[in-house]
Amino acid sequence: MTARPARILVAVAAIVLLVIATAVITSRLRKPGPRPDFQLPVACGETWILGTYPGHDDFDIDFFPARGSAWGRPVLASAAGTVIEAGVNGTLGSRTPDNPKGPYGTGAGYWVKIDHGGRWDTQYLHLLESPPVAVGDEVTQGQQIGKIGSTGKSGAPHLHYEQRRAGDKVESHFAGQPAGITSDDREYSVRRTSRNCPGR
Repeated sequence: MTARPARILVAVAAIVLLVIATAVITSRLRKPGPRPDFQLPVACGETWILGTYPGHDDFDIDFFPARGSAWGRPVLASAAGTVIEAGVNGTLGSRTPDNPKGPYGTGAGYWVKIDHGGRWDTQYLHLLESPPVAVGDEVTQGQQIGKIGSTGKSGAPHLHYEQRRAGDKVESHFAGQPAGITSDDREYSVRRTSRNCPGR
């Protein structure tokens, strides 16, 4: 390759990198939009215990059913959006309904992350099995995106859930009301009943 084509190639590459960097910076500076009308990520009418504990991280919520076993319960999209992550984060471990005391995995295990627009997203961790949605899928509020399990770094079947604004975790709101799970300075829980109902 002669010197001139090489210079042209370098200039084109620099322009492409500049365009990409500008798009990334512009995206990060854009103000978040209004909070979507998030609903509990569990079946309509069911009451769930939302809890946290020291070291869990601020605003992280663990969901346990108020009645019955958690294993295999449906996990629903809190709001409509686009799936941006779906699959395995870390390692799965071997905790199943038939072997609940099996070895831990690492990370989130099977998980799903949904972009709701306006720089809002939700995350759903420790699912029982490979999620029935894939990156790029459009999901509706209340659509099943997985089942509760105990994959990844999880000591018991539950759903670990987060709402994020512009990449930062914030207190979750459901049906327009704050969840009540904020700091992880102590172990505590609240009860909430799902209004994630068809035809809302």
